[in-house]
Amino acid sequence: MNRFAYRTTGLAIKTLSLFSKARIHLHGETNIPRGSSLIFVINHFTRMETLFLPYHIYYLTGKKPVWSLGDADLFKGTLGDFLNAVGVVSTRSPDRDMLMVKSLLTGEASWIIYPEGLMVKNKKLVEKGRFMLSYAGGKHPPHTGAATLALRTEFYRQRLIALSETLPDEARRLMSLFQIGDIEPLKTTRTVIVPVNITYYPMRSRENTLSRLTEFIVDHPSDRMMDEIMTEGAMLLSGVDIDIRFGAAISIQDCLTASAIERDISAMRTFDFDDPISSRRAMRKQALGIMQQYMTAIYSMTTVNPDHLFAAMLNKMPFKRIDAFDLRRRVFLAVTQKIEPSGSFMHKTLAENQIHLITDDNYHRFLDFIEFAAEKRILTQKGNDLTKLPSALPRILNFHRVRIDNPMAVMINETEPLIRLQRSIRWLAWQPAFWIRHRITRFLLEKALSDYARDYDAFFIEGESKDKAVGEPILIKGTSNKLGIVLFHGYMAAPMELKELAEYLAENGWWVYVPRLKGHGTAPEDLATRSATDWMNSADEAIALIASKCRKVVIGGFSMGAGLALEAAARIRNPAFSGVFAVCPPFRLQDFSSKFVPAVNMWNRFMSSVKREDVKKEFVENHPENPHINYLRNPVSGVRELDKLMKSAENRLGDIHLPALLVQSDEDPVVDEKGTRKAFKLLGSERKRCLLIHASRHGILLGDGATEVYQAIEEFIYRLMKPV
Repeated sequence: MNRFAYRTTGLAIKTLSLFSKARIHLHGETNIPRGSSLIFVINHFTRMETLFLPYHIYYLTGKKPVWSLGDADLFKGTLGDFLNAVGVVSTRSPDRDMLMVKSLLTGEASWIIYPEGLMVKNKKLVEKGRFMLSYAGGKHPPHTGAATLALRTEFYRQRLIALSETLPDEARRLMSLFQIGDIEPLKTTRTVIVPVNITYYPMRSRENTLSRLTEFIVDHPSDRMMDEIMTEGAMLLSGVDIDIRFGAAISIQDCLTASAIERDISAMRTFDFDDPISSRRAMRKQALGIMQQYMTAIYSMTTVNPDHLFAAMLNKMPFKRIDAFDLRRRVFLAVTQKIEPSGSFMHKTLAENQIHLITDDNYHRFLDFIEFAAEKRILTQKGNDLTKLPSALPRILNFHRVRIDNPMAVMINETEPLIRLQRSIRWLAWQPAFWIRHRITRFLLEKALSDYARDYDAFFIEGESKDKAVGEPILIKGTSNKLGIVLFHGYMAAPMELKELAEYLAENGWWVYVPRLKGHGTAPEDLATRSATDWMNSADEAIALIASKCRKVVIGGFSMGAGLALEAAARIRNPAFSGVFAVCPPFRLQDFSSKFVPAVNMWNRFMSSVKREDVKKEFVENHPENPHINYLRNPVSGVRELDKLMKSAENRLGDIHLPALLVQSDEDPVVDEKGTRKAFKLLGSERKRCLLIHASRHGILLGDGATEVYQAIEEFIYRLMKPV
């Protein structure tokens, strides 16, 4: 191997990374054992990995050279010279096996082997419960070459150690054959196979700059060329996450315990590297077992991503026409309840809160998948209705065009070896829609209660935290599923703040849910750790709970909760939404604590600059109207997050087209009613009303005059239920 060429390759990869949008994530690096003869067996999907994998493994193994096998057809001209220089060995090299065993025994290099023997573009890996690879030329099982190489390496390592004591002349001959200078290092090393999985997300084969350039330069480019340029070009230019996962090492010394093999290891006779030995059949049997072991390990480490789940669920659902929200709900349950128990590895996006799947699709992962599927003629979409086309089903396709013509089949095939996950998806796909809705409602309610119990215990302050009942979520079941109402409490408050309103509205037979917003109902220190995004997630979970239970949904809130209701109404497009109401939304604050915060922020920044963290002011005093509910200390960070939330809501008011009701007290000591009037004008709703209540309090949903507000909200909701 030419080290200069190797370093040049590394430089080329670094340079390419500046132009590429590919993001490489390494997992399980600690599974690579030190001081061992290393063979990496890796699934093969793209040409790219033959460049970046040796580069990363080179550094992970302490800059030990990494060699690999390459298709003999590539060893032509300048490319062949370069491949030879960087340690790629032709599959047809006459001394291939000797070179591989020698380099492993001496520690000269580690090896990369692709056990499929080719790029598996269709990801079709399993047939009738066995590993069987489909390709352009037919089908074949995975190669046992990596296992055979490992067995031969370990065989000669153990034989050299044994003969050094019993037949030293033969040991010296073998040491000369393998160019081993000292036998002692062999006694402390072992031969291992490290299974490695590479998963790409998202996988989008589209026309790109490289494919257009190819069509301009090359007359009639082959399907193979266009597939690789469109698929890998899109990955490089549009962005892709590449998850490289290293599995537990397979020790080969434990595979040489058969009596026939042990006899050959210690045989007091001479035989050369390519001479037949009596344990050949036993070695072949062991190689098959090792191959099954590393193939299972490789594909069990597939990093499951959103596309996998959408494709698998769409494929398993037994109907041609599918409701998009129903599909999203099923995938939500798969992510939140089925992936981890199945033992599958998750893409980082699935480790986040997945509530967006059944609310606003905030990251556009579902929309992106559906648009791509429609573009590839896998399905059609009309509003919320999806219709699967015949091409949606995995079928026999041109091997070199499958990634272009039916990427969904590739996604489905990739997760086929994940048996437990497949069973879970199949089970979810066949459940009736009403059961899916019920399960989501139950899951979200259980989550809300367990989150509160955990946070309350974690942040409880004796003498300051309120009774646990103050912050507990409130769910009042209705007499029918026609209408559900979600109510959001205010900043530094808790669900009990809205209990009376909830009970009043529930008398109409409506479902009413008052969730706890993160950071509330516990202690100010909890609130200080929360962000506007946390509150929005709490709101979204509550909305999803009621939307899964009721045909129509009305959202509303008080103070900060009013801002959350308006923000959600602007952001979430759900046909179940019927209206939104907001009581005293804090678009413009006039109380002392909010005006005091900018000065406190400036003071804190100054104290940080002079390294006096001990005198920073994290809280300001709060004097609430309802001290039995609200915090008595206001975290400075919380006011900043409240400001972010309200600015976000104000900027989106024009996107609200639901019927809307704003209620404001005219002498509110906390909220300036001018802000509410301005918000009313900015609303995009055609049906909207602003009601001004004569009161000198902010908390107009409790105490004197509260019934007037209750009645106004009740009347607003009744109007929503009447046909326009």
